[in-house]
Amino acid sequence: MELTLQDITKEFQGFRAVDGVSCRMGKGVYGLLGVNGAGKTTLMRMLCTLLRPTSGAILWDGQDIFRMGEAYRRILGYLPQEFGYYPDFTVWDYLLYISAIKGLRPAAAKKRAEQLLKQVGMWKQRNRKMKKLSGGMKRRVGVAQAVLNDPQILILDEPTAGLDPSERIRFRNLISELAEERLVLLSTHIVSDIEYIASEILLMKDGFIVQEGTLEELLAAMPQQVWRCLVPRERVGEYLKRYKVANVKTALQGTELRILSAERPAETAELAEVTLEDVFLYHFGEKSGDEEMKS
Repeated sequence: MELTLQDITKEFQGFRAVDGVSCRMGKGVYGLLGVNGAGKTTLMRMLCTLLRPTSGAILWDGQDIFRMGEAYRRILGYLPQEFGYYPDFTVWDYLLYISAIKGLRPAAAKKRAEQLLKQVGMWKQRNRKMKKLSGGMKRRVGVAQAVLNDPQILILDEPTAGLDPSERIRFRNLISELAEERLVLLSTHIVSDIEYIASEILLMKDGFIVQEGTLEELLAAMPQQVWRCLVPRERVGEYLKRYKVANVKTALQGTELRILSAERPAETAELAEVTLEDVFLYHFGEKSGDEEMKS
């Protein structure tokens, strides 16, 4: 079980949304992390054969996925950011409808739909209309429809967008459960979505994969140190212009800052433990002064 991307590029009227991406993925959860506009959705649409690369190849166990055609799509499950549904369908009717599209026989479809609705915690809501569901409930039904065909590859594009913290936790637990026997690729700009469940993380920026590895490898490779220091409130603006600041917290004696810097930013600064959020800020964040220079 291996999905291989070989120097994938996708251009739109001269603009490179994805630029020379190469990687290999096997069984487990892969987190594709980057800000909006990084090229994540374009890459995922190519992996789902909805877009063809301008150049490069995507292989599943050595075979080109576009030449495989229907054989590849039978092993694929996909949850886009906005998935389509008929609002007046009940949850149960919707899953049976998608089952028919995916070629499941009626008896097998009913058995599979019941199993999945129980797994995603939507069995009691099976007779509710789709338009009556909350955002979190819709996303859970979306996951159920994506795995109806028991896919070997499950691709989820920003699956927790718009969900509250408790629903995001529920969703992460569900993804971990579903990932035991398949390859799951999860795209997000929310660090906590993948920090605890991804076996490997890919950081994508401006169409490139700028870094990849396990959480431990990304933390160990962090080029800058992370500092925690207390500064006078009137000097906060100065620090925001000079450094990448991960956190600003008001304290009784001043303001506590969490700063990314190769050198100690203040005499009182103490080293702090690096987190994935710090790595994200290093690659994707900007100092306040950078914004002023651009405007």
